[in-house]
Formats: sequence, structure tokens, C-alpha cells
Amino acid sequence: MEIHIQRFLNKVSFVSITVATLTLLFLFIQTPETCVSPYAPLKPHLRFPRSTCDSSPRHYLPLSKKNARLWSSKSWMTQVSSFTQFFTQLYRMGLLKNQSKVLCVSAGAGHEVMALSKMGLEDVTGVELIESLPLVRRADPHNLPFFDGAFDVAFTAHLAEALYPMRYIGEMERTVRKGGLCVVVVDECGDEEVKETIRLFRKSRLLRSANVTLNGKRVTRIIMRTKATA
Repeated sequence: MEIHIQRFLNKVSFVSITVATLTLLFLFIQTPETCVSPYAPLKPHLRFPRSTCDSSPRHYLPLSKKNARLWSSKSWMTQVSSFTQFFTQLYRMGLLKNQSKVLCVSAGAGHEVMALSKMGLEDVTGVELIESLPLVRRADPHNLPFFDGAFDVAFTAHLAEALYPMRYIGEMERTVRKGGLCVVVVDECGDEEVKETIRLFRKSRLLRSANVTLNGKRVTRIIMRTKATA
């Protein structure tokens, strides 16, 4: 009796293994190589990996080509043009010269850096928490990696985004030489709001403020001159 049962179980096991093998073989044959339909247009740069272990080379766009594509976009050129007009006003007021060493704090992708460079300024430095080479290098605006008085002018259009505004302004003042300029752009505001911003400065005095247009929006430009003596 036990022999018959053992033979029966062996037959069942053999049949189960055979069915499982055929099923796996069928699934392997039917599974597509990628998730893209075989009838889709050929786009090598969109090819999905064959598996999680697929180490075949991917198509990456070099930084130079990425920048060329970005810098030729309409949005980029429009913003650079707006910054050029903004800085041209400072140039005409005699506050900015080709020899000026300028620091752009929280410079984002570097629109203002490119604008100043195209105007003929040879020493322009842009910093941001995330670098955007070659225009902007990585640095913490609250702890700038520059010597005291290293620049003639410090500019920012992102004071409102600073975690510690007084520390942020303090670093701008520290890195600007005595008698240099700190130029800040904030959302358009009245006299009281301007005074609140001025109070953040400990080593500078107000030179002038005005409402201007930058990147299609009305803003208030505040120009501070660092004191000759602390």
C-alpha cells in the first residue's frame, strides 16, 4: 500500500515540476525586453534597463551642452536682459565700474552673474547653496568663504528667503570693503518696510532706495554703503 502511495506522489511531483517549468518558460518568452512597445519610434535615450543589473551605458548630456541649451532659452535671455538693465542703472550712477569686484549672494542659476560679466566686469562671483557651474559656486550665504573686505559690491535679490536675515546681511557687510556697497532687492514696499530692512545692517548707512522693475515685477532696490569705520 505504501509503495503505491509513494509512486502516486512521485508522479504528482513530476507533473507539478513539468507544469511549473513550462509556465516559467512561457512567461520568459512573452516578457518584453523593455516597457516600450516594439512598434514605438526608436528613441535610444529613452531605453529602459533590461533588469536591475543592467549596467549598459546611458546617454548623458555633457554640462557644456546643458548650459548651452539653458543659456539659449528665451526665459534665460529675458532674465539676463532684465538684470543687465538693473545693473546699468547702477553703472550710470557711478556706483558700479568694470573694475568692481562683485559678489552675488543666493545667485540661483547665475542670471545676474552672466549679466554683469557681459557688461564687461571681469571679477564677478556668484554663490548659492547648490552650485550651478561655471557661473555659481557652492557656498552658504550665512557663512561666506571669503576674506573680510574682499569685494567692492555685494548684491542679493533673495534676502526674503534667508533663514537668518541679520546673519545673512552681516556676511554681506563683512565681505565688502569699507566704503563699498551692499545692494538688496526686496518686493516692492513702503518706507516702513524699507526701514525694517535697513535695521538689519550694522555697519552700513542708507545711500538711496527706489522702486524699480526687475524680471517683470516691481521691486524695491536698497543701496547701502558700508561705513569707513566700524
